[in-house]
Amino acid sequence: MRVLSVVLTTLICAMCFPLSAQKIPVIEDRETPIIKPLKLSGPRVGVTYVPNIESYKLGEKFNDSSLTPNPIVTQFGWQFEWNYFETIGGSAGLFEVIPLIGGLDQGLIIPSLNLLTGYRDASGFEIGAGPNLNLLNSGFTLACGYNFRSKHMNFPVNIAFTKSKEGARVTFLVGFTKRQME
Repeated sequence: MRVLSVVLTTLICAMCFPLSAQKIPVIEDRETPIIKPLKLSGPRVGVTYVPNIESYKLGEKFNDSSLTPNPIVTQFGWQFEWNYFETIGGSAGLFEVIPLIGGLDQGLIIPSLNLLTGYRDASGFEIGAGPNLNLLNSGFTLACGYNFRSKHMNFPVNIAFTKSKEGARVTFLVGFTKRQME
């Protein structure tokens, strides 16, 4: 047994020797400045198409039985965005909180909240998913879009698909932000 443990110890040490010769490359680029992640929070406006809006029974929820809402509902809100990682190439992992107020064009106030986690690549394409909560129901949202850049301005354009127990709805949102100059 003693001979076996000496042989195993020798083999393990022999196998570790080539590994100790390996060096992890250290990348140092002192000429490239450290950049702060973009903060792309800003206003959002758009519309939501709710094909089966009658199933939401908005009249009952707002004590107005004569209410027959239009299936196209305006949206107004703000997007708060945080990057939880950013690559050297410019891609980023995102967490977004998007509170919206819908239905103002119809005399309604329907607040909603989207909590999305997603990814934006260096070109501006973005995709995200997460829960949608509002006074009427809750659902799951899948969103994608593109962030157009023009000098120091960003213009995000997004489309979102939300599925809930009442059915599906599609939202189109646009907005703008100003990039911070360092």
